[in-house]
Amino acid sequence: MNEGLSNTRRSGMRRRVLQSACAFAMAAAVPVLARADLVGVLPQIKPSIVAVGTYQRTRSPAFQFRGTGFVVGDGHLIATNAHVLPETVAGENMETLAIVVPGKDQQGTVRQVSRVASERSRDLALLRLEGGAALPALSLASRERVQEGQEIAFTGFPIGAVLGMTPVTHRGIVSAITPIGIPQANSRDLNPALIRRLANDVFRVYQLDATAYPGNSGSPVFDPKTGEVIGVINMVFVKSTKESALSDPSGISYAIPVEYLHKLLGEVR
Repeated sequence: MNEGLSNTRRSGMRRRVLQSACAFAMAAAVPVLARADLVGVLPQIKPSIVAVGTYQRTRSPAFQFRGTGFVVGDGHLIATNAHVLPETVAGENMETLAIVVPGKDQQGTVRQVSRVASERSRDLALLRLEGGAALPALSLASRERVQEGQEIAFTGFPIGAVLGMTPVTHRGIVSAITPIGIPQANSRDLNPALIRRLANDVFRVYQLDATAYPGNSGSPVFDPKTGEVIGVINMVFVKSTKESALSDPSGISYAIPVEYLHKLLGEVR
């Protein structure tokens, strides 16, 4: 009788050990699968990432980096942040808007672009390639698919051309979907831009737990499983509004939802 109870206890213990081992293995497999998804998706993403700036052959460096962009639409359109673009270019000195398409070397290929659309209130802009072959375009996600907690990644040039024209990828989650205009506890914390946003132009942005840098402005935020773009990194427009009352800006990153890029594309097609 005692031997039978002992065997039963041993069997129960073995089952619990096996169940625990299976649960651990399944939990461990989730990040592995997520990493595997990103590894498979990145070769589709990186050929569509470009550096945005101005080009003037007689200066050094000839290309001045201003931010990141990515190819959309028919392969001749580049999406980026509106603040990435200069107010004017010195055409009399042969300065032009340009992008650099990364290549196998550290320099990449310079291609001329023109500004075709801009939405200052959402800090988005579209550029058009001037002639030449189309580039591979990224797919844009539908407008209503993003949820808090979902995994994201973004690819761009976090510190510009300092280390060469090599796109860099960061990953994280959507930690919150939050209004760009946040009511302040004290009227002294308000500024004219925030007052306008609160009165007329409140819209929601994605708060990310991954760290982006100023050169990442204009980078595509995408689903690491599918490669579909869900937003556009913004490191100036959003942070200046949401964090204007902070003496030390946070390490939080923000992105403009892709639905606003859909609308801008609709205006130029």
